[in-house]
Amino acid sequence: MTEPAKSSTRAVLVHIDFQSSEFNEDLEEFAELVSSAGVEAVTTITCHKSVPNPRYFIGEGKLEEIKEAVTCDDADVVIFNHSISPGQERNLEKALECRVIDRVELILDIFAQRARSYEGKLQVELAQLQHLSTRLIRGWTHLERQKGGIGLRGPGETQLETDRRLIGRRIKTIHNRLDKVRSQRQQGAKRRLNSDMPMISMVGYTNAGKSTLFNRLTGANVYSADKLFATLDPTIRRFEVAPEIPVILSDTVGFIRHIPHDLIEAFHATLEETRQADLLLHVIDATDSQRHAHSEQVNEVIREIGAEHIPQIEVYNKIDIVQQEPRMEYGPDGLPQRIWLSAGTGQGLELLCVAIREFISSNGQQHSLHLPATAAKLRAHLFKIGAVRNEETDEHGGWLMEINMATPRLSALCRESGLEDINLQ
Repeated sequence: MTEPAKSSTRAVLVHIDFQSSEFNEDLEEFAELVSSAGVEAVTTITCHKSVPNPRYFIGEGKLEEIKEAVTCDDADVVIFNHSISPGQERNLEKALECRVIDRVELILDIFAQRARSYEGKLQVELAQLQHLSTRLIRGWTHLERQKGGIGLRGPGETQLETDRRLIGRRIKTIHNRLDKVRSQRQQGAKRRLNSDMPMISMVGYTNAGKSTLFNRLTGANVYSADKLFATLDPTIRRFEVAPEIPVILSDTVGFIRHIPHDLIEAFHATLEETRQADLLLHVIDATDSQRHAHSEQVNEVIREIGAEHIPQIEVYNKIDIVQQEPRMEYGPDGLPQRIWLSAGTGQGLELLCVAIREFISSNGQQHSLHLPATAAKLRAHLFKIGAVRNEETDEHGGWLMEINMATPRLSALCRESGLEDINLQ
């Protein structure tokens, strides 16, 4: 797959070290984001501050330093490693006389470059428009001028209102198209549920090596590179963890610290694959000095999309770089909890397959399930896949069933059958 063409955009980077985790970002990660966007960083300006300045986000002294750097280095854009308000962005552009973007806009630009599929491009455009709709207060005077002229006197419609209306219309169109794509995805998910093959979803911080591990396990040819957000589009493959033991594996978009809310909303359909999984492989970069903080960021997104109940196996990748031996660690429940491996060299892959097999073999759970008479189709499917251990008929024509199946999988089957409020015991 060809990479996006390198941009000749020259940027001044601004990073502020706050004393609050609410505003703090990582400078090294910021540099990687800028590089991944194809932007040339001509200089980086840093400072310490307790809280953001309400007008410029930074102090006026630092503002003059940035303005001087823009002039001396002939920069095209100033990029902040923080999320700044529309008003602050407008004030900065007026003072610096050049374009200013924040961390969210930088990530959105990277996503726009990486999207390949029809669905991915729609999701990125939706996120961009949702972000843009909050920033239509640019300091350009024409946005507030009234339409008018001979025969058109009166209040008319401001350019700002026109822009908002057009953006709103486009957002609605994209939502309709994504609904169709989501419907197709749900049909595919339903077929996978009915196949009774365990579904495993790979999650992790961006650049942890998920796509490389996915390719190594499945023999796929998913694009992978040592850069942030190398791939966006989810890929699903079937592979065997042992002869005659097939599973379905999905590779999802990488997460990142303080991921923009618009992106989570836009990629909700894609992340649906994670919610429907029986097991999450949480891929972690063993060489990352902030791997614990990054792991918590991934778990925060998992909680936000409603997948926190799904069991995880932590997969520490890139052990060849830190010169460690492959190994497997067990949790208090006696099941595999951590695997140390290298997706690049293949070391430790057999341990991961063993861990998945142990999870599959031990994950059958006993449930008492009360199905109404309207759920005959689900009852027939449970018999077909051999999950029913015992059954009795109730006085209303329903069934009291003893089921042997993993809780997340049985819950997913019930949801697919329209039984959202069913009680699993």
